[in-house]
Amino acid sequence: MTQATLRQIIDYSSRADPYPLYEELRRTPVFHDGDGPYAISTYHCIHSLLHDPRISSDARNLTSTAGDPLAGQEESTALPPSFLRLDPPDHDRLRRMTNRPFGPPHSPRRVHEMRGELHGIVSGLIDGIEGTERVDLVDQFSYPFPVTVICRLLGVPREDEPRFHTWAETIAASLDPDPDADPAERGSVSHNARMELGMYLAGLIEERRRKPGDDMLSQLATVQGPDGVMTTMEALSTSALLLIAGHETTVNLITNGMLTLLRNPDALQRLRDDPALSVPIVEELLRFEPPVQLLPQRTTLTDIEVAGVTIPKGASLWLMLAAGNRDPLRFEDPDRFDPDRKDIQHLGLGSGIHSCFGAPLARLEAQVALGELARRLVNPRLLEDPPPYRQNAVLRGPRHLPIACDDIRP
Repeated sequence: MTQATLRQIIDYSSRADPYPLYEELRRTPVFHDGDGPYAISTYHCIHSLLHDPRISSDARNLTSTAGDPLAGQEESTALPPSFLRLDPPDHDRLRRMTNRPFGPPHSPRRVHEMRGELHGIVSGLIDGIEGTERVDLVDQFSYPFPVTVICRLLGVPREDEPRFHTWAETIAASLDPDPDADPAERGSVSHNARMELGMYLAGLIEERRRKPGDDMLSQLATVQGPDGVMTTMEALSTSALLLIAGHETTVNLITNGMLTLLRNPDALQRLRDDPALSVPIVEELLRFEPPVQLLPQRTTLTDIEVAGVTIPKGASLWLMLAAGNRDPLRFEDPDRFDPDRKDIQHLGLGSGIHSCFGAPLARLEAQVALGELARRLVNPRLLEDPPPYRQNAVLRGPRHLPIACDDIRP
């Protein structure tokens, strides 16, 4: 195997179906050609490293990014790193503080109690496509849904939601660069959007400190616990993380999910007949078509041995989640979409201390979205297969998903 295989994986020509390349990569569980990242592609090795304290998520620990074809593609936010890109103890402190207003044990029902609101948002979006001969599921459904959810979660005033949507779309575009666009212009537009969003959130945080409500932003800005209170910059970086990471992954999960269901009409019909099937379907989708394909630029804090290969301190790692999810040594018949699959401990939402913070919300959003699409769309069908994909190899999903249906059920 040569380094070209890693470049093929991130090459746009492979975006519609990277899985044969992942199969090839798994033949060398720890691949390195002497210049570039170490690519880890088998399930058990990836799972072990996600739980290994000798692996860092802090880019400042990288000794070199030479030869890494994804180096430099992460956009600067002009904010301190979110806890996603920090190591303990800073990671643990910020994650604990963020979790207090988001989930158990302090806020055990916050996500569950959003179920009715999620149904309302989904119903409104599906109502909006009625009478349309050609529907772009991404632009008309998958993109606006999670941004609206994040707005409601944070407590963005309804009248400000359109501005928030615009900023989110601009930032999302910066994560999915157009190769034909002017990089300087794209960078300037993205930077301006991030600065405007940052200033808006900073104002909202100060307002919530003066007059807190029951939204998550109020709690991030004011609640005191054993770890103290978040600074304004920490609350800003955490809010931006909830927007960008939560939004991007959910868009891909819903869009990849609907694409997979339309390619598997029996599973779509089963979901239409039994809404409870949305739970195992989403879990199988997280294995079969994960919204995050790989975790780049993880770093070794010391020399470590993986599958008989010594990886030196400061090396860059790519943890190939999507390859691990289809490892035949872990999953039987891994290239088959099977909603009845048992023992489905996938890597679709990561694992260990950096497992997806928003996983409960992402799961619920996808379950509600796919369940309602299956129930309400009459004879839905793909108009283009494969659809056009996004440029981004890490956050993989269709940029557009053109579909048609005969009618919309009430």
